[in-house]
Amino acid sequence: MEFRTVFEIEPSPLKIKYSDPVMLTGSCFASGIGSKFEAGRFPVLINPAGTIYNPVSVINTLESIADGRKYGPGDLYFHDGLWLSFDHYTDFSSPERDLVLERINKSASAAGEFMSKASFLFITFGTARVYRFKESGKIVSNCHKIPSDRFTRELLAADKIISLWYKFLDKLKLHYPSLNVIFTISPVRHMKDGAHGNQVSKSILFLAVEELLNHPSSPGYFPAYEIIMDDLRDYRFYEADMLHPSKQAVDYIWKELMKCYFSSETVELYSEILKITRAASHKIRGRDPDKVKRFSEAFLEKISILNTRYPGIDLGNEKAYFISLIDS
Repeated sequence: MEFRTVFEIEPSPLKIKYSDPVMLTGSCFASGIGSKFEAGRFPVLINPAGTIYNPVSVINTLESIADGRKYGPGDLYFHDGLWLSFDHYTDFSSPERDLVLERINKSASAAGEFMSKASFLFITFGTARVYRFKESGKIVSNCHKIPSDRFTRELLAADKIISLWYKFLDKLKLHYPSLNVIFTISPVRHMKDGAHGNQVSKSILFLAVEELLNHPSSPGYFPAYEIIMDDLRDYRFYEADMLHPSKQAVDYIWKELMKCYFSSETVELYSEILKITRAASHKIRGRDPDKVKRFSEAFLEKISILNTRYPGIDLGNEKAYFISLIDS
């Protein structure tokens, strides 16, 4: 007897190789999956403007990167001792205005260069609800804990999302013809909207994405939401807040994504690299010097072999770490 709603995800004809730069943007779920790419040392860029939840803000972020927009003092807002950008996450904020602009423009410049070479763009929508700052009338990416009475809350219509994104997909296809766009819906529930409100919001996102899959650029879709809600479907796969997927759930989704987008060769290579990055993440203290030396030399040999076979994979930090163990 089967006690889960198991479903097969059709393998994508598009396969991600180690030579393919991958960009991920959107909700915090994009960061969770992006960290898996990072652990395997893929060329990857995750949320260059920080975490973004709604479809309008995702477009604003990507469009500003694609257009090479430079932020100036007029784009910032001062609140509670901090300069901030409503287009960026709180990590960019600072009491120093010039530092904020430096962080924003440096990140955007690097993202523009990365995006021009990217082969895959994963876009994760978290909610169809948006916050509009009353003073400017602009939909914000982050409210920065500014009092809620200075914003209006709105629920985007599916038609609005479709219209905006259809035009933006046209633009992406024109400027980045080799870029493959993959949509996902975040399984993270937005319970500030209430249980019913969260379901309404997610439903709008599903309707919009379903229509966007008909765009001539042939974007793809990965069912992260469905894996959590239909396959795993148990609170033991959530963090303590009962809203975010647990590490175990993210690991499971990652394995499904690998089966969908990786060739068997890439899966094997990822596994080998993961052994190296995990070994380098463990800080060795008080161990037998001879054992530490043999341990380090073994991994340096693995790195040397991989660098010879795949010169584009950057394992420089791991190499430096194992060398430091031998020299210490």
